[in-house]
Amino acid sequence: MPKLSLGARLFISHLLVMMVGLGSFVIIAKVSSPRMFVFRLEQLEKRGLFTVRSARTYLVDGFQNAWNRSAILSVIVGSGAAGAVSYVSSKRITQPVTQMRRITQKFAAGDLEERVPGSDISELNQLSVSFNSMASSIGNVEQRRRELISDLTHELRTPLTVMRGYLEELAEGRIEGSPQLYLRLIKETRRLERLIHDLQELSKAEAGYLSIDSKPLNLYPLLTSLVERFADQLLEDGPSLELKCPKDLPAVLADRDRTEQILVNLLGNAIRYTETGSITVEAKKINRQIWISVTDTGIGIAEEDLPFLFERFWRADPSRSSHSGGTGIGLAIALRLVELQGGRIEVESELGTGSTFRFCLPLA
Repeated sequence: MPKLSLGARLFISHLLVMMVGLGSFVIIAKVSSPRMFVFRLEQLEKRGLFTVRSARTYLVDGFQNAWNRSAILSVIVGSGAAGAVSYVSSKRITQPVTQMRRITQKFAAGDLEERVPGSDISELNQLSVSFNSMASSIGNVEQRRRELISDLTHELRTPLTVMRGYLEELAEGRIEGSPQLYLRLIKETRRLERLIHDLQELSKAEAGYLSIDSKPLNLYPLLTSLVERFADQLLEDGPSLELKCPKDLPAVLADRDRTEQILVNLLGNAIRYTETGSITVEAKKINRQIWISVTDTGIGIAEEDLPFLFERFWRADPSRSSHSGGTGIGLAIALRLVELQGGRIEVESELGTGSTFRFCLPLA
């Protein structure tokens, strides 16, 4: 037996309700109306208004015939009117559902632009709103997927082109191998390895598969070791690196390795884009959180670029290019790692003056 559609089910349910109502009306009226009619005639006779004994049977038969015709006509007209109203109402109710089915088919074909209009029926309107929200989310995911493929293709093209060019020239004998050439090839290979590693980290973080082992963590030793490590990498004429952190700073509830990864990203960016001046790492308690900030006096970031800083593969041109050593997804990874530990990350910057990246972690 074929399954009925929602519209057909609504239409049939309305007709069944109508048939039950009319059937009950006809049966009750058929049984009780003649008796009530005779009772009314007897009341009139008792009052002496007129005598209808000889014509009682004729009057009752006439009443029944008239009532039967009226009942049949009422059933026909009522059924037709009820059927029309049931058809219109069922079509109106199922129209949003039909539109959703049609739009879903378009989604399957790759068209993600159309949306379901609102409905006067509150439940269906809520369903439309939820459906449109889901459609927007799907559209955003698809857009991000396309952007990721495009950005990833762009990032991979440069090192692969460089490596292929050198290898082709080596194979054809146009150049000879040298330590400098091999170091260039190693450098491009490391760029590819770093990009793939960062992509894996970001993918795990966004999917929620990245393990976070939150424990009470004393930030002072961690910050001290990081500042000492990065200070050794600075040139004599480069920026100075300073730590401002009280030794009695309360412990935070965080993952040591992930927190170190966040700080390495922020410090690496600060050193990369600060040729002279200073870089300051500061930690302080504000309310029930510890805020860690990295402030530099580097090239800074334009105000219109700030909303895009934590997007994958985004760089502010022309100063922040892939040739400066970054993969373009370090800040996106930092954002997700901070969020996974229950904190948030912020940035303040002015072009030509410097930048401040800060994030918070909850107290243990």
